[in-house]
Amino acid sequence: MPKMKSRRGACKRFKKTGNGKVIANHAGKIHFKRRKNAKSKRNLRKDIVLSPGDAKKVKRMMP
Repeated sequence: MPKMKSRRGACKRFKKTGNGKVIANHAGKIHFKRRKNAKSKRNLRKDIVLSPGDAKKVKRMMP
């Protein structure tokens, strides 16, 4: 049986926690920054925990 290949793009964008949750970065940080207020830009810096349905798809990409 050959090794499972992981999707390298997914490995670079997502991270698994010790409990098995999947963490991602917020979208919308780069473009149109001047029309966002400081509070929303500050909140975009934090990581988010993916919903169970999305996490299931990402876990399949990163064996």
